[in-house]
Amino acid sequence: MENVLEKQLLKVAETIEQKLDQEIQKLDELDLDSIENIREHRLQQMKKMIKQKEEWMAKGHGEYEELSDEKSFFEKSKLSPNMVLHFYKDGSTRCKIVDHHLKILCAQHLETRFVKLNVTRFPFLTERMKIRVIPTIVSIVDSISKDFIVGFTELGNCDDFSTEMLEWRLARSQVIDYKGDLLNPPDVVKNNRTTLLEKNKTIRSNVGNDSDGLDSD
Repeated sequence: MENVLEKQLLKVAETIEQKLDQEIQKLDELDLDSIENIREHRLQQMKKMIKQKEEWMAKGHGEYEELSDEKSFFEKSKLSPNMVLHFYKDGSTRCKIVDHHLKILCAQHLETRFVKLNVTRFPFLTERMKIRVIPTIVSIVDSISKDFIVGFTELGNCDDFSTEMLEWRLARSQVIDYKGDLLNPPDVVKNNRTTLLEKNKTIRSNVGNDSDGLDSD
């Protein structure tokens, strides 16, 4: 059994070594022109990215904006393919929590427009989207309501969820660009790690206590 395992590990190591040798060979074969072409390509990509960000900001992206009327909603949704829309009501503590997180996310995700509207001033849109619970966050892609986050149930069912948690949930509707793990909610992963650390501390502490008891005997 051990010989089989050793052979498998050796085979994996050889494969990795071959790939590394291939990458090193590619680098060795690059001449000055090739290096300059790569540098120029990356420079053009950076310029394109900067221009795109400038265009987004010119449209109002990067700010968390309150809509003034229903006409402005339709106009802005046409200008911005990706929009996060927060339906809120005055005096709602949970709506203020959503405001806090969206103000942070709008600056991090310039590719998306972040807006909010007061349900009492937007009866037509509120009824059209069948909003029944406040807060509700709607992900709009290409002028179509793609996803709804109703209350905090999907955010850990608590008021102290993280900004990363809301970012992850929005990413699942593809309304923002996201590089993280879509399968695992960040708050759950964080809590699991914390629980594991606490368990390890408890185990170490118990081991220490047992040793002290034995020594004292």
